[in-house]
Amino acid sequence: MNESFHVTLIFAAYKDMGSAKYVLFTVVFLIYLASLLVSISILLLIYLDISLHKPMFIFLFSLIANGLIGSTAVWPKVMVLLLTDVNTGSYKGCLIQIFLIGSYGVCNNAMLTVMAYDRFVSIFKPLQYHTIMTPQKVKQLSFVAYFVPATFLLGQVCLTTQISLCQYTIHKIFCDKLSIFSLSCGDSIISHVSNVYGIFLLIGFGVLPVFLVFLSYWKIVLVTMNASTNARKKAFETCTPHLIIFINFSVATFFSIIYNRISDYVPGGLNVFVSINYVLIPPLMHPVIYGWKNKEIQRSLSKIWRKAIFAVSESLPRVDKSSKVITYCR
Repeated sequence: MNESFHVTLIFAAYKDMGSAKYVLFTVVFLIYLASLLVSISILLLIYLDISLHKPMFIFLFSLIANGLIGSTAVWPKVMVLLLTDVNTGSYKGCLIQIFLIGSYGVCNNAMLTVMAYDRFVSIFKPLQYHTIMTPQKVKQLSFVAYFVPATFLLGQVCLTTQISLCQYTIHKIFCDKLSIFSLSCGDSIISHVSNVYGIFLLIGFGVLPVFLVFLSYWKIVLVTMNASTNARKKAFETCTPHLIIFINFSVATFFSIIYNRISDYVPGGLNVFVSINYVLIPPLMHPVIYGWKNKEIQRSLSKIWRKAIFAVSESLPRVDKSSKVITYCR
């Protein structure tokens, strides 16, 4: 068994923050809390309203749940470190965090690709949509979008566990694979294999999804250019939220990858910005842009509010005017 499992890692980035860590704590706490409230609200809404049990909203449910997993894997621990002077963590906990953050990234890309396919079918084959996107197929696509990327990523983490550590100080606010590699005792066969494996993951679950999504949208644009005004408007309303989310997450992922490769040559403050833009902002944007802005979700929310108001009004005691007794004339 690798003896590194029993070591304690030091997160040196927190020591250089000074009083700024309380400002960062406030920002992280408010955004994370807002993300929790909005995400859980959308999840409950989709779960409780049968009219939202459609492929698009089932995929959205999975996307939002994945965002919660990714953000929760990072920010509660970060907030604890910001408020304490401990600034340490176990190596085992670091490996778990690497797996959860990595799964969040690759599964997010896979799910956004599945959602792009769903939009592609709805526009190109509207009459056969329900025949193609059956409940069974929706379950299969959701399962593949999570199980396949997470399984391959688990292989990456298993390779990481074989690395022997000679240093124990991480200069970031949370763990990632490259941070662990920087602590290794030097080049080894395992490190080279892991790098090749990581490139494979990047191509398969990073580059390929981007290519497939933009290919589908390019075909959608070509078709809608010759369609009627109403058809173009409907396609625009259907695809815009997904495209905004996909571009935002792809840009955040790209900068995160570039930053991780050159993190030793950039200011430490950039670490916080990149981390927030990758793991904190998207889980909040996804339910806001794709959820609250969706007309069907707005109608469902309005319906629930009306039911709640009606239930409250029905529970209030009613005054029977015929039973009133005027006592002032006695």
